Amino acid sequence: MAHPIMFDADDPLLARLRGICMEFPDAAEKISHGRVVWFTTKVFAVYGGKVKGDHADPLLDRALLVLPDPAERLALDQDERFHVPAYYGPAGWLALPLDAGAVDWDEVAELVESSYRQTAGVRRVARLDESR
Repeated sequence: MAHPIMFDADDPLLARLRGICMEFPDAAEKISHGRVVWFTTKVFAVYGGKVKGDHADPLLDRALLVLPDPAERLALDQDERFHVPAYYGPAGWLALPLDAGAVDWDEVAELVESSYRQTAGVRRVARLDESR
């Protein structure tokens, strides 16, 4: 049984996030479990999720899910905008709702890059560094 699609293909937040995620070396997009995910060999960003412990809560329906750099994790844990998403949370991922006010797209790009660096492997990260 296929998962239902849990995003709006015409969502402008999704379009903006897609533009950021697809800039990274070897980045690809697919639908997994009804959500848009970006990956190389491993997933580095997800659009949308659920709150851990409350799957009826729509808070993370239009959120960016990323794996933060461990050095930044403590600061992000103390930022009330970030939440622990269901399923991904136990692996260290955090979620930032994109529809809860003004979005700092530079911050979003930094979060995606940090997650990419955690998951993409040394050769891809080296290619990213060379392109900058």
